[in-house]
Amino acid sequence: MSSKLYATINSLAEPLLLERTGSTASWVLPGEEAPDLVCTGPGLYSLVRGKRSYQVLVLKHDVATGTVRVRIGAHCHTIRLEGERSRLFQTLGIDKTARTVIREMKAPMPGLVLKLLVKAGDAVQKDDPLLVLEAMKMENVIKSTGNAVVKKIHVQERAAVEKGQLLLSFE
Repeated sequence: MSSKLYATINSLAEPLLLERTGSTASWVLPGEEAPDLVCTGPGLYSLVRGKRSYQVLVLKHDVATGTVRVRIGAHCHTIRLEGERSRLFQTLGIDKTARTVIREMKAPMPGLVLKLLVKAGDAVQKDDPLLVLEAMKMENVIKSTGNAVVKKIHVQERAAVEKGQLLLSFE
């Protein structure tokens, strides 16, 4: 049974398709021979593809995002790797990184609303500041947890709020 892996290099629009025939086989481009890849040191590899030889240095491997940063010669590349399942989930819009839509924002702690940074009708993105809440003599910027449009503001500036109190609602 063959497996597929999609490699997007430097955020190019179309990823490269890599295939392998078994769990221990090398990943190859369809219709090509497997390259000769040998580990020569920590994060350092010798790659022979066709008649060309390359020195590859792995600069960073981020398992959480599925990215690898490599240097081949004098050029650095960021490669994002996706399996068939995660690619399908992304295509269907049900991947883990799909945009989060929020319906309401509640006070995370009791405090005093110092400043409202949005108004009804404003479109907000994830991590956009919504308001400043003073709690225990500290100013806390409350940020959006997803993408939405502010429908209604349920508090006023200089108003005291309790933990869990509704601050904003979104469309």
